Amino acid sequence: MEHMQETGFPEEGFNLDDAIRKVPDFPKPGILFYDITSILANPDAFSYCINTMLKLYRDLEIDAVAAIESRGFIFAAPFCYKRGLPLLLVRKKGKLPGKTISCSYELEYGSAVLEMHVEDIKPGARFLIVDDLIATGGTINATIDMLQRSGAVPVRAFSVVGLPFLNYEEKIKGIGVDTLIEYFGE
Repeated sequence: MEHMQETGFPEEGFNLDDAIRKVPDFPKPGILFYDITSILANPDAFSYCINTMLKLYRDLEIDAVAAIESRGFIFAAPFCYKRGLPLLLVRKKGKLPGKTISCSYELEYGSAVLEMHVEDIKPGARFLIVDDLIATGGTINATIDMLQRSGAVPVRAFSVVGLPFLNYEEKIKGIGVDTLIEYFGE
C-alpha cells in the first residue's frame, strides 16, 4: 500500500484519497498511476478541488493562470472563471496556431517540448501555474522558463497530486508548490 498525506487545506473533512483511482502497472509494469479522472467523475471531489484552490489563493496577487496540458486545463478553467482571470494554455509542440515560445524538458526516455502563445503573455504579469500531478517538475520548470523569458513573473504552482519522492521541490526553480494530496511511493 502506498503512503499518502493530505496537505490539510480548507474543507479538511473531505477524503481526496478515496476519490483518486490507483492503477497498478500503468503505463508500464512497476508504475502505480494516480488517475485523477475519477475526481472528475465525482462532483463532490471536483468541487473540493476547485473550492480549495479558491480559498488557497484568495489573497495571492495573480494576473493570469498558465495551465499545463491537458488535465491542468480542467482545474484551471473554473478557477479562472470564478476569479475573473485570463487562462493561458501550455500545450505540446504543434498544438497552438499562433506565434509561440517553446521550451524542451527531459522525460524518463527522451525529451518533449511545451509551447505557449507569445502574445498572451503580458510582461510583468504574475502567474499561477496549474497542473493535475507533479512528478519530477519538468513541465512546471518548462512553464516557468517560458514565462520568465517573456517577462512574466511565475509566483506559485498548484497541482492536485504531488509525488515528493521524485524530488520535484528540489528541481522546481524559485517558486512555491502547493498540492492537495501527496503520495510517497510504496
